[in-house]
Amino acid sequence: MRRRKARELALRMLYQVETNGEDPDRALTKYCSLFPYQEDIVEYARYLLAGIGTHQEQMDGFIRQACEHWRIERIAYVDKNVLRIGIFEMIFSEDVPPKVAIDEAIEMGKKYGSEDSREFINGVLDRILKDHYKEK
Repeated sequence: MRRRKARELALRMLYQVETNGEDPDRALTKYCSLFPYQEDIVEYARYLLAGIGTHQEQMDGFIRQACEHWRIERIAYVDKNVLRIGIFEMIFSEDVPPKVAIDEAIEMGKKYGSEDSREFINGVLDRILKDHYKEK
């Protein structure tokens, strides 16, 4: 449950970065000064934001490959950032099983995305997972 809250907090910050161009760590610090969270939630959100920042170019490449006929610029901010969180946990985080990362991303898509987000996120992450493990 705490990780889910941390993912949602990270999603809010990624959305803010996408719309305002603000530094994610600074946005997180400012947000948490107004809306306090438990420290472990903030730390996991900070971990996600740092990891996504480090691997964003590669993760966006995965998204581009999985969405052959859909430019990444056309993907809704919420869906794109839910995908980034899911990809980071699925591929770059060692303590989250890939299927759990996909399930959590789908839940965020249902909660914060559009009517079609769930299917879109599931399809993209499933394809990335298959492609990633096929290469290994």
